[in-house]
Amino acid sequence: MRPLPHKLLALGLLVVALTGCYESVSDVTIYEPGVYKGSDDPLLNQTGSAESAEALRQRFSGQRDR
Repeated sequence: MRPLPHKLLALGLLVVALTGCYESVSDVTIYEPGVYKGSDDPLLNQTGSAESAEALRQRFSGQRDR
């Protein structure tokens, strides 16, 4: 008995759909608490300056009323 074309089509669509759900083990990123593994932030060097601290104080002073 020959398989019907719609059964083959359904089987093919099922295979394609399940292939889209595949996730490789190498795609998983494991994070460690408290450890930042991204690139260095260029603004981090500016946070210690008095000018940037004052700018932040002025910027956030209007937001404290909420």
